Amino acid sequence: MKTITFFSNYFNHHQKALCDAFYALIGEGFTFVETMPMEEFRSGMGWGENTPGYVLRTYESDENEKKARLLADSSDLVIMGTAPEYYISSRLDEGKIIFRYSERPLKEGFVKFFIPRLTKKYLKLHVSNRKKNIHVLAASAFTSWDFKKMFDSYPGKCYKFAYFPKHLSYDFEQLYERKLKVSEEAGAVTILWEGRMIKLKRADLLIKAAAVLKSRGYDFRLKLIGDGEEKDNLITLSEKLAISDIVSFEGFLKPDEARERMADAQIYVCTSNHLEGWGSVIYESLNAGCAVVASHVCGATPWLVRDNETGSVYRSGDVTGLADKLERFLKDERLRHDLGKNAYEQMRDMWNPEVAAERVIGLCDALENGKKTPYSEGPCSVAPIMKNNWYRG
Repeated sequence: MKTITFFSNYFNHHQKALCDAFYALIGEGFTFVETMPMEEFRSGMGWGENTPGYVLRTYESDENEKKARLLADSSDLVIMGTAPEYYISSRLDEGKIIFRYSERPLKEGFVKFFIPRLTKKYLKLHVSNRKKNIHVLAASAFTSWDFKKMFDSYPGKCYKFAYFPKHLSYDFEQLYERKLKVSEEAGAVTILWEGRMIKLKRADLLIKAAAVLKSRGYDFRLKLIGDGEEKDNLITLSEKLAISDIVSFEGFLKPDEARERMADAQIYVCTSNHLEGWGSVIYESLNAGCAVVASHVCGATPWLVRDNETGSVYRSGDVTGLADKLERFLKDERLRHDLGKNAYEQMRDMWNPEVAAERVIGLCDALENGKKTPYSEGPCSVAPIMKNNWYRG
């Protein structure tokens, strides 16, 4: 593999670690093509990164745009994120391999396919290309099902993938001692939640579950980090449920700061509904050795959170179910340790950017030689059909 070009709208911290891994493998043969400036609200959240030399910004000059088009045609592999399709039109016609990097396209529901504008778009992007040399790196466990509903757009050509924040290395036992010390200083175990405080993140479910746990006599602290349009409503809800004495609200933190808080926490909760395409906080909290409780409809959950092995899964929207899962963790310190350790080791050994970059190249080589993926689990293994109602717990 000599050249890989990754097209996407903008370069951010969710992509940097994977791109760095590609660059470490093939050096100058890797290019990230950024096709638009980042929105101000995302850059304000710390999504911007110091631009590495492998980033090519097409909007800065006609010369850069010309370079991007040449790379699209000449690279051994093109990875397409959210970027204009004209970059790969010639490549599709010539049968050159393309990996489409995609969350689930129908997370709002199949109704989108009945909107004429979107129907035309999906037919052109996906259905019309189903027999061409284009494959999917699925950044959601539900991506393959959504494409199946789109007239089986990529039959047998969807592979497990992710968004890959930087993997942080720890000695797990030392990390866990840090968590115990933080809990001791706080006077109780802390349950952590981080993210934008918007409706789809469903932080209200955690506040309601915390009220249930308090009524059951448990002593703990709930910490919510982030900001957004729902923050005032969440504060009001905690007051209404008489748990404001154990709940703290912190403002927005930059990504590195947020991950430090995960390293301090024993328990992490992701409450997002089906509109959460992937859920990078799940990835990050597992890497931080947390005992994670995650909603079953987040894109990352089915692949990363194995119930009672690397974390715990609850049915989205079920306050009592969430409270029950958290109760198990609050009662059992050894369980928090063991699941946190399993979670960390899973991310260290398999779900990290270095492994992912190597496997993309391995998958590409296999497909180019008419073979199946050489990977039976983890990144670049086959993504099975998984529906929203997969969880039976």
